Order: sequence, then structure tokens, then C-alpha cells
Amino acid sequence: MIDAYEDPGVPDRRGGARYLWWLVRQQAGRSALGSLISCVWMVLLAATPYMLSRAIDEGLLPGDHRALVGWSAALFGVGAFNAWLSIMRHRTMTRVRMDANFRTVKVVMDHAVRLGAALPRRVGAGEVVTIGVGDVNTISSSLTVIGPGAGALAAYLVVAGLLFSVSVPIATVVLLGMPLMAVLVGPLLRRLQGTEAEYRERQGVLTARIADLASGLRVLNGLGGKGLVADAFHRDSQRLRAQGYRVGSVTSWLQALGVGLPTLFLAVVTWLAARLAAQGTITVGELVSVYGYVTVLVRPVSYFVDWGYEVSRGVVAARRVIRFLDLQPLPDHGTRDAPAEPSALHDPESGVRVLPGRLTALAGDRPADAALIVDRLGRYMPTAVTWGGVPLDEIPLARVRERILVADHEADLFAGRLRELLGGRTEPSDAEIAEAVRAAVADDIVQGLPDGLDSAIDAQGRNLSGGQRQRIRLARALLTDAEILLAVEPTSALDAHTEARVAQHLRTAREGRTTVVTTTSPLVLDHADTVVYLTEGKTTATGTHRELLSREPGYRALVARDAGEDGDEETRSSAVTAAKPGAGARSKPGVEAGAKAEPEAEARADATTPKAKAEGEAEGCVEASAGATEVAAEEAVR
Repeated sequence: MIDAYEDPGVPDRRGGARYLWWLVRQQAGRSALGSLISCVWMVLLAATPYMLSRAIDEGLLPGDHRALVGWSAALFGVGAFNAWLSIMRHRTMTRVRMDANFRTVKVVMDHAVRLGAALPRRVGAGEVVTIGVGDVNTISSSLTVIGPGAGALAAYLVVAGLLFSVSVPIATVVLLGMPLMAVLVGPLLRRLQGTEAEYRERQGVLTARIADLASGLRVLNGLGGKGLVADAFHRDSQRLRAQGYRVGSVTSWLQALGVGLPTLFLAVVTWLAARLAAQGTITVGELVSVYGYVTVLVRPVSYFVDWGYEVSRGVVAARRVIRFLDLQPLPDHGTRDAPAEPSALHDPESGVRVLPGRLTALAGDRPADAALIVDRLGRYMPTAVTWGGVPLDEIPLARVRERILVADHEADLFAGRLRELLGGRTEPSDAEIAEAVRAAVADDIVQGLPDGLDSAIDAQGRNLSGGQRQRIRLARALLTDAEILLAVEPTSALDAHTEARVAQHLRTAREGRTTVVTTTSPLVLDHADTVVYLTEGKTTATGTHRELLSREPGYRALVARDAGEDGDEETRSSAVTAAKPGAGARSKPGVEAGAKAEPEAEARADATTPKAKAEGEAEGCVEASAGATEVAAEEAVR
């Protein structure tokens, strides 16, 4: 079988059947050996009725005990040898199956590594899981028909030849029976391919949804959406079950035909041979041999039906593997040098311009649009972005990765010690790790673990909470000290208090370096040097958080969750009161005091200049949005 470190070879991606044939050619010697053993095994099974007929005609009927003992001994010897051949056939075909399994796994995993960070942007996790768990096993199982299929064909031809020596009509019926069964089974095999392909597609979608549910169950509980998502999953699973019934219907017909047609075939041939024996055309020994031949043929005919069934399923699974292998990583034809000094990034598609050495925030009405802009800025998709006037696509990808880091809030966390998880490929000192951990406000995580930085972290950080995982990811990103850091929703899973500290520490830690964050949190936006307000993926306005609050009603509604353009003054006043120090308990007297102070604040606002009044309203919106965020966070926790 293929070694774990051996090159699996270059697969044939021209079709499902060609891929299966490539797997056969990769182990041609073993496949040929399995076919040879199967042919000898099946032919000897067919020879058993012949020897039995000779024992009857030459030994039992004439009373020749010597001939009877000789043919009986031959039958015993052939049976013992065939039993050993059966063991070797099974062992050889198991090796064929396992080699195909491991080879396909290596091909898929090597290609997944080659795709790298482009993988989750090209295909869902459910698709990869379905390929790795279901399709690989289906492909490997389909190759086990190589030996039995070749043996069945050899036995069929040998039996047909022996029957010609007994009776031409019987041999003709046997030879015409196989094409007739192929005509009956063929349409079912084509239908099976269609229903099986649709079932695999829906199974991949449902598997992806299971993964999403598992990762977001805590959030769904907090938002009260678990029941809604569970109902949607129930409906999808019911549709998958219905499709599974359709696949099972076709499969049951195939299996029924695999057993029923050979049995019917045996009955027809036996009836014909009995009539010929009654007419004296063939002897009693030849009648017994014909019955034995046809009994032996039941197994090859069943193998032919099973061969068609397994190969049809294998072709469907191989097509899914080929579709995955056809995914290509980002092209890298860059030859130009990256800017020698910190330079601006410009995305002409959205109009976003990121100035060097500044903290820029992207606040969009649709978070997916902001994440898409980050993908273009980080060159994780074909892009027209320029870096210091140089098209990003024309710079070698390795140079881009060295200086631009995209920190996704759902980036993978591999199992291992926390120190290794934070360091990645590098080996930072304890002081460097401590600084990054402090900047990500993750000190409490390290202190709460039994062995600190040497504590074991499960795959995907399953032994950490959602907020802890997010801070660990941020600490890992900060530890790289990238020239340009592009962070997608780095604080989305944090409570308001922790989010405010992270925003402040992030600005300090990245002082003088280019940083981009996507967020709609006012606690983070207030620390940004520049905020880009996006609507439908396009730049609508640019400025500081307070400037945009004062002049952009849409932005104010987005980040402050106002009821209207001017906002709900009563709601805003309550949020401001709740956001102030000492209001964490939200006692009734505190709320009432805030309400009493509101007229005085309005009177002071009326007495000021229009500019001061606008600034005061902006500050009020900042406090209101911060308080509303904190209230929502605490309500979700409760």
C-alpha cells in the first residue's frame, strides 16, 4: 500500500471513471494479481460440476470404485486449494481497497494544503467532510469489484464453453442471458447515479450546517434563536431523508435484481436441461453438471450486477473528488517589488483607501461587504487593489504574505500548548508573548489555565469560550507584528467592558503601523483614526467616528441603533445614563436622576453655538451607542 510520505501521483481529472481507472493503474500489479486469483478461483468453482459429472458417469453408474475415489479426491483437492485462493483473493482486494482509500485521502489533503487560506473561500467545510468521510470510502469500495468482476467474466466464458460440449441450446440460452440482464439493469444504474449525486450534494450542505450549529450554539442560545435554526435544520434533514429514500428505492431494485435475475436464470436453464435429459439428449451426469454449472453462474451474474452498482456509486463519488481537485489556488504571477516604505492600500472597487500608520475602521451596513474588502486588500481573491501605486496582483504572493496579515475572527486554532498556538512558526520570548496577550486583554485567560502558557488547548479551542478564542486569535495576530494588519470583527464575541479595553490596547499596540478593522461597534470606532462608512460595499463617507455621527444619519442609525434619523431621545438618555460609571446596577433612582438631568442638558445645548451643539449631540450618540451595546451584551449573557 502507499506509504504515508510517498507521492500519491497526479490523478486523472478528466472524469469519474478515468479517476477510478487511474487508481487501478497506480497499483497495476496488485490489481492484476487480484484479478488472476479471482479468475482461477471462479474457474475452479466452475470445474467442480464437471468433476462431479465425471464421478457420476465414470465411477458411480458403472460401479468403478477406483474412478469414483479418484474423482472424489480431485474434488477435495480442488476445494481445499480454492479455499486458500479465496483467502488470498480477499486479502489482495483489501489491499487494493486500502491503497485507493489512502491515495485519495493524500490527494485530497495535499490539494487542501495547496489551496491554503483560499480553501474556506472556495468550498464549505461540509463539502470537505463529506468527501473525506463518505466519498473516499465509496471510491475505495468500488475498486474491490476488480477481482470478482474479472473472475466472473472468466467463469462465464469457461462455463459457456463447457455447456457447448453438453448442449448447444443450453449454451445459447446462457450466452444470451447476460446481455438481457444488462438491458434490464442499465436504466437503473443511470438513475442511481442521478439520485446518488443529488443526495451527496444535500448531504454536504447539511453537514456544513451541522458544523455551523456546533460552533454557534452558544450565541444562538443567547439570542434565543436556537429553536428557529433547529426547525430549519429539521426541514432540511427531512428533505435529505426523502432523497435518501429515493436512493434506497433504486438500490433495493438493483439488489433485488441481483438476487432474483440469477435465480430466474437458473430456473430456466435447469428446466431446459431436465427436458433434454428426459428426451435422452443428455445423460444424467451431464444433467447434474448443467445444474452445477448454472449454480456456479449465479455468483458471477450477481457479481456483474453488484459490479455495476458499486462502479456507478464510485463514479459519482469520484466526480465530487475531481470537482474539489479542480479548485485552484490564487494565481501568483507577480514579478514587481513591493513598496519599500509603508504605503497606502487602495481598493478602487469600493473606494476604500487605507493610509499607512493609521488605524482605519470599516463600518458597513452589510458585514459581508466589509469582509470582502478585507479579502481584496489581503489578496485572498483576484483584486484590483494597489499598494503604493503598484497593483497587488503583480507583487509575488510570498512578499504580500510577509507584510500583510489578514486576521479572521474564525481563523483555525490547532491543538497544542497555548505557547505554540500563539507563536505559530516563530518562537517568541515570554516577554513578547506577555505583551501581545496584554494588548489582547487575554491575561485572565492565561492566568485561569492550569499551566499558564504551557496549558493544552483543544482543536479549534473547544475548551475555551467564544470570547476567549477571539482574544487568543487577536493576541496571535498582534504577536506577528505585521506591517499591515487587517482584522475582521476582532471584538464581535466580547462583552462591552472587555471590548472597550481591547479597542484601547489595540490602538496603543499598533501605534505607527497600518491597521484595518471591520466593525460596527462604537467602542472600537471611537478609537479609529479614520472610519469608512460603507453602504452596499461602496464608500459613502469618511471621517472620524464623531464626525460621521454628527453628519451621517445612516451611520448614526447603524452604530447607535437609533429608532430614526434624529433618534429616540428617551432611549438615548437611558442608554447614556446606563453607560456612565456607577450605573452598572441600573437602579431605579439612577435612571430617574438621569431623566431629571435631561432638561438641563437640553437647555445648555440650546444656549451653545450650532457647532458646539452638533459636537454635543455626537458625544451623546457615542455614549448612547456604547451603553446600548453594553446593555445588549449583558442581556445576552443573562
